[in-house]
This record gives sequence, C-alpha cells and structure tokens, in this order.
Amino acid sequence: MNSIPVKKPRIEVVDALRGFAIMAIMLLHSIEHFNFYVFPDKSTQPDWLNTIDDGIWDTLFFLFGGKGYAIFAILFGFTFSLMYTKQLKLGKDFGYRFLWRMLLLAGFAFINGMFFPGEVLLMYAIVGVTLFIVRHWGNKALLIASFILLLQPVEWIHYMMYVLDNTYTVPRTNMGSYWGFISEGQLSHSFLDLVKSNTLYGHKASLLWAYSVGRLLQTAGLFIFGYWLGKKQLFVNSEKSLKFWKKVLTASILTFIPLYILETNIKSTIDIQIYKDTLFKAIDMYGNLAFTLFLISAFILFYRVDFFIKITNGLRYCGKMSLTAYVFQSIIGGFVFYGYGLALGPSLRHTKSFLLGILLFTFQVYIYRFWLKKFNQGPLEKLWHKLTWINYK
Repeated sequence: MNSIPVKKPRIEVVDALRGFAIMAIMLLHSIEHFNFYVFPDKSTQPDWLNTIDDGIWDTLFFLFGGKGYAIFAILFGFTFSLMYTKQLKLGKDFGYRFLWRMLLLAGFAFINGMFFPGEVLLMYAIVGVTLFIVRHWGNKALLIASFILLLQPVEWIHYMMYVLDNTYTVPRTNMGSYWGFISEGQLSHSFLDLVKSNTLYGHKASLLWAYSVGRLLQTAGLFIFGYWLGKKQLFVNSEKSLKFWKKVLTASILTFIPLYILETNIKSTIDIQIYKDTLFKAIDMYGNLAFTLFLISAFILFYRVDFFIKITNGLRYCGKMSLTAYVFQSIIGGFVFYGYGLALGPSLRHTKSFLLGILLFTFQVYIYRFWLKKFNQGPLEKLWHKLTWINYK
C-alpha cells in the first residue's frame, strides 16, 4: 500500500524566495555569460556605456554574488525538514530514502553539467549527506553544528598553521587548467565539444572552486541551518516567526556593515598572500552570509505587504519548479552565449547582457506560469518525486 503522506498547503513565501534566488542566479550568470568570461574590448564602446557596465557588474555582484546560492542552500535544508517530518509522523526514517534522492540529484547534475560548467547540483548531492548525518540531532546541536561550519574552520586552520610556521602556504588546486579546457568547449561551434569539455572538466573545476572559496562547508552549514529553521517552523506565518525575522534583519545589518568596512579597508591596505588565502576569505564569506540573511529576512517581512506580494507574484512560479528552472537556465544561457548556439558572449558586455538576462528570466516566468496552470509540478520535479518514492511501501 502506498503510504506517501498527503501534502500540506505550500508556504508561498518560500516559493517566492526560491524564485528570487533563481532570478538572482540568472541575472548574475547572464553578465558572466554563464562562466564564459569572454567580452568585447572596452575600446569598442563609448565611455559612458563602459561606466554603466562597471556599475552593473559591481552592483549585481554586491547584491547577488554568493547570495542566490546561499538562499537556495537554506531552502534546500528547509525542504529536507518538511520531507523528514512527514515521514517521521508515519514512523519512518526518511534518511536512507534521502540518500537515494541525492543520488538522483547527482544524475540531474550530470545532465545539467553538459550545458553549464558551473552548476552546483553535484555539490548539493555530495554535501547533502550532511543532512543524513544530522537528521536525528536536536535543535541545539543543529544550531551549534551550523555555526561551526559557517565559521569557515578550514580557513582558520590554514591561518593557524601559518602562525606556527611562517613558511606555510595554502595548497593550490589545479583549477586553472580545467577552466582552460572548458573555455575551448565554450568557444567551439560544436555542441559535442562543449558536452565533452564540460563533462570531463566542468564538475572538477566547479567543486575545486567551491572548496577554494569556502563554499563547501558554508553550504553544509546552510543546509543544517535551513533544517533547523524548518523544525522551528520559522517560515510559517506566525508571531513567533515575525519576531525572529525582525531580529535576524537587525542582526544582519549590524553585522554586515562593519564586516564590509573591514573587508574594504584591509583589501586596499594589506597585500600579503596568506591573509588573502585565509582571513580575507573568511571575512568575505561572513559578509556574504550576513547580507544573505538580510535579503531573506527583508523579503519575508515585506511579503506580509499586499503590494510586495503582487509585484513578486511571478517569482512563485519559478520557485515551485526551481529544479526545472535551474536546469532550463543552463540550457538557454549556454545556447545564447556559447559558440555552438547564438554565440553572443564575445559581442556583449555587461549592460547588454544584463538586459538580455532580464528578458530571458521574464520569458521563463511566463513559461512556468503557463505550465503550472496545467500541471501541479515542473517536469523535473515530477520525475524527481516519482523516482524518489519508487518501490515505496
């Protein structure tokens, strides 16, 4: 007998917030040409357009750089809490089924990776094992574990090793050579060349990059934090959650401002490599985390206002089918910017790429809205769900 529990009504703010993360990722990827860093020379454009280009690049990275994926990670942990709780009420341990679900996610990652070399689904599938490990932990233990991981302990270990031995340097990865091979595939007019270079080198480069900037442990910490938020029901509209997110908003502002000032000052005054590889990296991740929590808390608090709900309504469609949206972005983005498709990457700088990103995202919103009027789930969400619960009794 099939004992999959009946779904509760969706928490709309979570869908909208997930859609906001999808939008942030899409716009940032657009100005990066989906990790295809080939742009026309500035001399081919008027100075005023170059100034706008620089402003758009800096603004989007300030607002969304590292934040869209962080929001996604927190909501990934939150989704785990929903699924785990439903199964627990049936007297079942969702943990092992979740490991199977992560294996399926790795399969989606390899498909997505054929089109886009900077995808994160494989990292999520690997780091997701963290949730399996902590699934039985109490709330206090979860919060402590999340805090430790978010402290960027690897960077501090490297720094302490330098303190003990001033000749110590942080080990380097072979990431640069991988990106060279990937670039060849992106420039090629053959889709098969792109698939080959992305499959052979894209996942390696992406995982090494995530490790080098501290995103692996940060993602694990955010997964656990999202799980904790779900267990505490802090995404549910209630007085308790309202008070919590107001506190988070205040704390995130008070934390981000001094971190931003500190990072800006030390980057301009200290040019010692070991500090760049350790302390500066940790401070940068702390600042990204604080700003991410600011974005989440502000979004949740504004979502109680009718006008804000109305103007963000389209984001819910993306959020409801976020896996499909993420993979579709990779497909359409690669086709637009890479050599095998429209090959617009080498001819567009940041302003034009940004406007194109807005157009592409708007196009997606209409597609997803049309789809969800006819179906309850996105196609990949439906497939993932079916395969997750296959042979489930």
